[in-house]
Amino acid sequence: MEKRGLGHMVFFSLHEPSQENIQHLVRACHEDLSNHPGTIHFSVGTLTPDLARPVNDRQFDVALHVVFESRQAHDAYQTAPRHLKFIEEQKPTWKQVRVFDSDLT
Repeated sequence: MEKRGLGHMVFFSLHEPSQENIQHLVRACHEDLSNHPGTIHFSVGTLTPDLARPVNDRQFDVALHVVFESRQAHDAYQTAPRHLKFIEEQKPTWKQVRVFDSDLT
């Protein structure tokens, strides 16, 4: 199967998950992580409160979804100044971060 990009999904749990702190992280994602070269799709959102089936992983407050056109675009994003700024400024608020990268077909 032909590769059709790289999916980069990040799930953030906050030390203090107040609505204010959650919305602050969502805004920071939009400001610092959107519109990078090679991005096919960007979205960020919050946990859906009423989807609580046994299979739902609910151990996050904010979810980031970025699809890159290539591994090279993903790798450039990882060292981009806005991405590094985001990590430096937001990392103290994170209780846990889980990253799922996948080749898309």
